Amino acid sequence: MAQGKNKKLLTKKIRKGDKGYPIATIAFYGPNHNIATKVVCAIISDDGAQAEPMKKWFSSSDLRKSEEMLIEVLCFIDENGAKSVSMVEEIIGCPHEEGIDYPEGDVCPQCHYWKGRDRFSAKMVY
Repeated sequence: MAQGKNKKLLTKKIRKGDKGYPIATIAFYGPNHNIATKVVCAIISDDGAQAEPMKKWFSSSDLRKSEEMLIEVLCFIDENGAKSVSMVEEIIGCPHEEGIDYPEGDVCPQCHYWKGRDRFSAKMVY
């Protein structure tokens, strides 16, 4: 992750813990476990609600190291009045979307690293 002022602001929001709804969730995706080329921030308004609104950022470089992207995420969180923020710092899967970037039920033809891997541990499962 970036180490500047915006990273500190985001970390502070996360450390406050569960302050109720709305909750902002932040997830990182990439072609492998080393580079996050996509960040998704979604707002969950209340228990059982769909994640809406949702905003996505894309880059060819690691977005976890981008202070500019963190500014945009912080603004999105504030604009939507999120009281709680949850984030997984690890990359949790391929940046391409099943059913949009490749057919449902298939594996991403561009991100071979994730084929057969658990999204959260990055360990091979088959």
